[in-house]
Amino acid sequence: MSTPLIFAALVIVLAIIIISAGVKVVPQSETRVIERLGRFHSVLSPGLNFIIPFVDRPKTIYTRRVETGVGGRVFVRTTATTIIDLREQVYDFPSQQVITRDNVTTEINALLYFQITDPKKAVYEIDNLPNAIEKLTQTSLRNVIGELELDETLTSRDTINSKLQVILDDATNKWGVKVNRVELQDITPPESVRVAMEKQMQAERNRRAEILNAEGEKQSLILRSEGEKTSKINQAEAVKQTEILRAEGEARAIILNAQAEAEAIMRVSEAVKASNTDPASYILAMKYIDTLREMTSGKDNKTVYVPYEASSVLSSLGTIKTLFEKQ
Repeated sequence: MSTPLIFAALVIVLAIIIISAGVKVVPQSETRVIERLGRFHSVLSPGLNFIIPFVDRPKTIYTRRVETGVGGRVFVRTTATTIIDLREQVYDFPSQQVITRDNVTTEINALLYFQITDPKKAVYEIDNLPNAIEKLTQTSLRNVIGELELDETLTSRDTINSKLQVILDDATNKWGVKVNRVELQDITPPESVRVAMEKQMQAERNRRAEILNAEGEKQSLILRSEGEKTSKINQAEAVKQTEILRAEGEARAIILNAQAEAEAIMRVSEAVKASNTDPASYILAMKYIDTLREMTSGKDNKTVYVPYEASSVLSSLGTIKTLFEKQ
């Protein structure tokens, strides 16, 4: 092969290398920060981009990745790369020891969801973004938990998440990072505290059960007493109605007897008047006869009663006799 052909082939290969070095294809949701001679030049957008080879170069940044090793062991690896991922990312931080306001040491691990909104700031405002976010999250978590007691820590996850999200978002804003949310995964108090909490919860359950039993017995007694009260009221009302009805019956009977007696007296008086006999003498004689019948009605009664006014009685009997003879 002649020298000109070799030279031409080398030129073509060199041109291909230079062109390939100057062409950058950026995938969607990714970008690159380009420096020209050591100074910031531009941020590449997704798609086809052209740079000056050996003059422009992508800026190197650090990323944090969780990997699984031998035996299922999970570890975090920080690597250097020129790729800046613009999608929302999640950092799973390892458990850390924090102390609550009531001096209880607790293990807590958190999840942080964030997104790079300004690649230039993310590259130039902070040296190692993943490490900075992790340390900031750990210190902020200690500060927030240190203001709460253990019981509040266990029952106020939403409050803790909101406070951490506000603190981290404000601190990372100058790094070109938007913290979307923070989630506490596990809150693990010491074994002795967990045992004491279980005993406390059991005692609380027993107390609630006793309260419910007492409330049930109380309601049962109240209902039973109200039932007895209602029963007695109903019985009293029944007795009252019975007495009223009996009294009304007796009064009605007395009225009817009086009306019958008055009717009888009226008819007797009319009959006696027709025979020119004194009605009063006739009625008096009948009363005497009834009284004598009652006084002598006993089986072993051998006593004979004679009225003091015997002549009046005999006169009345004579009147009765005369009345019957006329009839």
